[in-house]
Amino acid sequence: MTTALIDQTLGSLASSVPGATRVFRQFRLDFCCGGDLPLREAAQRIGVDPQTIADTLLALEPDTEEQDWRNASASQLIEYLLARFHERHRDQFPELIRLASRVEQVHGSRPECPNGLAEHLWNMQQELESHMLKEEQILFPMLQRGMGFPQAQGPISVMRYEHQEHGNALERLAALTNDITPPSNACNTWRALYRGLEELRSDLMQHIHLENNVLFRNAETPAPIPSSPSAEQLEEARP
Repeated sequence: MTTALIDQTLGSLASSVPGATRVFRQFRLDFCCGGDLPLREAAQRIGVDPQTIADTLLALEPDTEEQDWRNASASQLIEYLLARFHERHRDQFPELIRLASRVEQVHGSRPECPNGLAEHLWNMQQELESHMLKEEQILFPMLQRGMGFPQAQGPISVMRYEHQEHGNALERLAALTNDITPPSNACNTWRALYRGLEELRSDLMQHIHLENNVLFRNAETPAPIPSSPSAEQLEEARP
């Protein structure tokens, strides 16, 4: 069982094992943009025994509230993505930018202050808003009309590339904030900012995971070609 887990990709495990995304975040494994990596290779890259992560996955308590989206229709998943993530991101950024600006203004002289964070968040907001509009206006309507393979492959490729850019932005965010860890003597505003950043990171990773590893993957699977009826079936169909 553990060998089977170790040889599966992060994206597959994140989709099929309830609670796996929490484990991957705990070990700082990129299951969204890096979802095509097998667990074995991903663990080795960060210097962790793959067996340790597999055992943690096996020890998870079943989460009956976590929905398995792999067999949902494109329209159902898109509706969830829009409500749970697109609207949420639009709410998150203005307040985070305000808090970051305040922290930089008051504590900018401290070496641990995340100077440049407000500007980075503003850039993330612009890029993500442009990305979400492309999905809402072009790709999602295509998928809702059943246009998957091969019609939607061009837009999907663009969205996958932009997801990688969002992943790079999250890495930059972690570098600016000591992996979103406030100093021990941080003020309440600083701590509130970092709580919000941790939530943003968690939401954005889950958002990208559901699109890359579920919605897009399902759309990229060619529909089976119906088999031609046999002579016996044709004979039986005659009046």
